Amino acid sequence: MSQYRRTKKGRVDSRQQISFSFDGKTYQGLKGDTLASALLANGVHLVGRSFKYHRPRGIMAAGSDEANALVAFDRGEARVTPNMRATTLELYDGFKAQSQNNWPSLNFDVTAINDRLSAFFPAGFYNKTFMWPKSFWDKVYEPAIRATAGLGPAPKAADPDKYDANYTHCETLIVGAGPAGIAAARAAAKKGGRVILVDEQGELGGSLLSAPDQKIDGQPAWDWLAESLAELDAAENVTLMPRTTAIGYYHDNFLGLAERLTDHLPEDAAEGPRERLHRVWAQEVILATGAIERPLVFAGNDRPGVMLASAAQTFLNRYGVAVGEKIAVVTGHDSAYKAAFDLSDADIEIAVIVDCRAQVDQKLIAEAEKRGISLRTGHTVTATKGRHRVKSITINKVNGDQVDPAGETLECDALIMSGGWTPSVHLWSHSKGSLQWRDDIAAYVPDKPNENAICVGACNGDFGIGAAMAAGAKAAGGDHTFDVDDTWPWTGAGTLEILPTHRDESRIKAFVDFQNDVTAKDIRLAVREGFKSIEHIKRYTTTGMATDQGKTSNLNGLQIAASALGRPVPQVGLTTFRPPYTPTTYGALAGNNGGAAFDVVRKTSIDGWAEEHGAVFEPVGLWRRARYFPRDGEDMHQAVAREGKATRDSLGIFDASTLGKIEVVGPDAAEFLNRMYTNPWTKLGVGRCRYGLMLGEDGYIMDDGVIGRLADDRFHVTTTTGGAPRVLAHMEDYLQTEWPDLDVWLTSITEQWAVIALNGPNARKLIEPFVEGVDLSSDAFPHMAVRECKVCGIDARLFRVSFSGELGFEINVPAHYGRALWETLYAAGQQYDITPYGTEVMHVLRAEKGFIIVGQDTDGTVTPYDAGMSWAIGKKKKDFVGKRSLARPDIVAEGRKQLVGLMTKNPKTVLEEGAQIVMTPNQSIPMEMVGHVTSSYWSETLGHSIALALVADGHDLKGQTIYVPMPDEMIEAEIVDTIFYDKQGEQLNVF
Repeated sequence: MSQYRRTKKGRVDSRQQISFSFDGKTYQGLKGDTLASALLANGVHLVGRSFKYHRPRGIMAAGSDEANALVAFDRGEARVTPNMRATTLELYDGFKAQSQNNWPSLNFDVTAINDRLSAFFPAGFYNKTFMWPKSFWDKVYEPAIRATAGLGPAPKAADPDKYDANYTHCETLIVGAGPAGIAAARAAAKKGGRVILVDEQGELGGSLLSAPDQKIDGQPAWDWLAESLAELDAAENVTLMPRTTAIGYYHDNFLGLAERLTDHLPEDAAEGPRERLHRVWAQEVILATGAIERPLVFAGNDRPGVMLASAAQTFLNRYGVAVGEKIAVVTGHDSAYKAAFDLSDADIEIAVIVDCRAQVDQKLIAEAEKRGISLRTGHTVTATKGRHRVKSITINKVNGDQVDPAGETLECDALIMSGGWTPSVHLWSHSKGSLQWRDDIAAYVPDKPNENAICVGACNGDFGIGAAMAAGAKAAGGDHTFDVDDTWPWTGAGTLEILPTHRDESRIKAFVDFQNDVTAKDIRLAVREGFKSIEHIKRYTTTGMATDQGKTSNLNGLQIAASALGRPVPQVGLTTFRPPYTPTTYGALAGNNGGAAFDVVRKTSIDGWAEEHGAVFEPVGLWRRARYFPRDGEDMHQAVAREGKATRDSLGIFDASTLGKIEVVGPDAAEFLNRMYTNPWTKLGVGRCRYGLMLGEDGYIMDDGVIGRLADDRFHVTTTTGGAPRVLAHMEDYLQTEWPDLDVWLTSITEQWAVIALNGPNARKLIEPFVEGVDLSSDAFPHMAVRECKVCGIDARLFRVSFSGELGFEINVPAHYGRALWETLYAAGQQYDITPYGTEVMHVLRAEKGFIIVGQDTDGTVTPYDAGMSWAIGKKKKDFVGKRSLARPDIVAEGRKQLVGLMTKNPKTVLEEGAQIVMTPNQSIPMEMVGHVTSSYWSETLGHSIALALVADGHDLKGQTIYVPMPDEMIEAEIVDTIFYDKQGEQLNVF
């Protein structure tokens, strides 16, 4: 057994030894250890290197407030997670971890030369150094910064783990399972509502886990804890969630909880998801998140072996580990004495207690004398020595704001410190709860809530186990009083900063933010350079921007800044706390939305048929759509030419199910559409369709589609495939906020209807035998008509519309009938050489007719006038969304890009979509661009390439030649009308 183990101490199981490795070396730990406690039990204090100076760093804390001991957690191939806290990693047999941010090794790090050159790296040096010469940024500065940035290595392989997510609700959510949280949970459970108690540690209990000699209601604290947890676990309305961190508190009492499920298990036992994200709505929230001990700021306070007093107490009482054999204590707060006494009572030598305060409670002095501990009041630590672990300290007497030059050196192998306590108000701040400053504890505490929440215990400044438990029970509606023996005094604000002033401060490294290597002099430098806001000081120095979010550094930095500015702390302000509260994996945030589930592939009911018939697919929005159907030996160009020609000559069949579909119903449905679209709708007859153009408030084209009137109060609205969610949200926004007086209901029906489009001269001939109750002649069922009928005995909505320019019908049937109807029509269509075609042919056919695709031929700055669609604007309409914007000076100004057609001088040259356009070919670079190609295809029907383009003042340039500069040639093209095929529309009325 290691010399640092105390076999009669702690909650670890000495009967179960665990083998683990750190930096490739094998060590022995015990079941219940963390990596930090096991390393300390083996006498290992050096665990990492700091970010900027690569200084040796050891374990400073015992929980999620750890700033130094960041390691790469190795769970096997492709399962290395960087920047994990050694203090929160639970050991299991075969556990592996590596140190970070060093080369070639932890003990000998070449980059530690930065520490010797620290005079050249003051706060904000990067903002000054890397500004000149500008040409160095891309080739010198940025590559060098990127190469040295970060701490642990980013994973290079895809994450093989699974993650999960869910939603849940409760009446009471309690965050923090310390004495206050458990007291609150017991009281809340008796009220009968659903109670969830969460804590980030693997074992519930909080500070009670480190207080075995505490008495609660006459019982030892650990017995009371076991009894309370058993009671809560047996309650049907209570859920206990260890290893669960409340990462964020959002509006409406909505919190995110990240639960770690398998990181504490050996690889062969780690089944199921690694983490689960719980999205919780709670009626009330009780925050019992405790407080964090503040380090003291003095020269050499970052040396391995220097740690918080509460951490040393926790390692002893919870893990049975002595952090040293001869320990010194430096403090400005009473709580460090209890840690010192616990260590002394465990036969660990306390070299000295150095108290920065001149006056100390007599009871503490008496207890120190009883144990033979030397006490130096009115003194402070001014230096530490030791390479990879502290070996000695220098103490000096404090005289007012000066330090006596005559110092004394004392040997020790560990130094524990306490500068007071900082309530953990991160989650409270997330909820927009306000804070107030308390001089008596020198910290911010919760003030006015913004949500139905309350803070109890140390996070509210209710220090001491008795006070915390009473506050917790009261917050949950209980009236139980606890008999708690709070033996030791708990007074004073704590000493936040005492630095020797008899030495040149420029040569002192007294650290405030340990992870980012921010010192007290860095903060003072920021103030001297004109930064007065704490937010600006934070960004200039990077204090509080480390992965611990300034848990141990923010308040010290704030105090030093306030002192340098000569202002009270409340006038300097406080930095903003943002979720997540502690570092959270991307996997946990993504949940089960990984891999194929991240970018969900939506398939139509006809998709399987297309796959069986060799379709090549493309993503459109979230849908998978058949792009073309190649036959043996065909490339895309040949397949598209064949499909397009067959459709124009005879009959093509197309799966249009992905079109967005919205049902607009209600007495005011026509008036609602009249306001949403540029066209008039109130007089559209039942059984008729109309093309609808939708604008945004800015007057630019947002979406388009065909809208059919099924009844006086019912419209079937189609949108673009990718625009359906956006259009529905746009409609709902106006309906709910601008026109709540309209009697209208909106329903997304995109997935409820399969749509089969038949196009070509023989389209009517094919479907006539299958349609019941509708005369399909041109007179009875003209272009832009809609009927509800039966097709093959299936209830259907039949539209006579065309996006190809040919005679066309779109058959809407319930989605589960889609494939059956498709197969029936395809079999019957063999007599007309029916040809399935995909989106590529659809694009060609519509381009030949000059029909736009919103988002391809528009770019968010195109108006109806620019697109040559002024005909789609109701001339007598008083108003519609976007109407006023159409009169803006910039909208009607000359020089706007307008949609035109292009015909290349060489018929076989197909322009590249996105290619830029110039008016004159012989220009110096950069050329004056006047537009770009939006759509470009080979037209088999025309035997010529065609294109659509946005060109400045394009409507006035028809007949002129433009030029498209490409890497190997300058392509000439003529500006023409956007309609290339059947300009009179005769093909729509084939008999």
